[in-house]
Amino acid sequence: MGATPRLIEVRKNVLKQNDLAARGLRERFQEAGVLVVSLVSGPGSGKTAFLEKTLAWLHRDYRVAALVGDLATENDAVRLARSGAPVKQITTGTLCHLEAAMVGNALEGWRLNDLDFLFIENVGNLVCPSSYDLGENLRLVLISVTEGEDKPLKYPTIFNSADVAIVTKMDLGPAVEFDWHSAYGNIQAVRPGMQVMKLSAKTGAGMEEYFNFLATRLAELRATTIPAK
Repeated sequence: MGATPRLIEVRKNVLKQNDLAARGLRERFQEAGVLVVSLVSGPGSGKTAFLEKTLAWLHRDYRVAALVGDLATENDAVRLARSGAPVKQITTGTLCHLEAAMVGNALEGWRLNDLDFLFIENVGNLVCPSSYDLGENLRLVLISVTEGEDKPLKYPTIFNSADVAIVTKMDLGPAVEFDWHSAYGNIQAVRPGMQVMKLSAKTGAGMEEYFNFLATRLAELRATTIPAK
């Protein structure tokens, strides 16, 4: 009984420190005029394939970079580096999420003023990342058609902490009998009014809408920010 209040207090302190670090990051990002997009999802959502296509496409016209969180391996960072964009790995060890301090440390040696987009791929987990602000402008939560339509109902907190929901692997929808209307309804039940996109990184379906969305958000950010050079 005596340990529970202590654990709660420790957790509150950890989150407070993270929020302070995230606030500092957000100020740095805002000053540099870089749009920071974080990706959260469960394992197997196709998050890395999605980010690989995103970096490769944007790299043609924009200055982009990515930070990749994983428990142990650097496989995702090596894969994403094929896009030609700068990529750094953040190995979290036993932690099932990224924290703002980790992001700040990983940015050492990078000039934020030289970037238009910075992507942060969180550890594959639909629980832990929901509590940790990373200073991002946008948080995208990804679910694949292979995970089932009820994911939003099972993990409502992560959807409530995100800005946009993206349904991936739509090319596999017919094979797994995915019910788009049911999935969309479940997302809206958890987060009314949430913007939802459906796409396939493999076939490219829906990707143009997503890229246009990112370009619009960057333009909106730049309209209110003059990056320091």
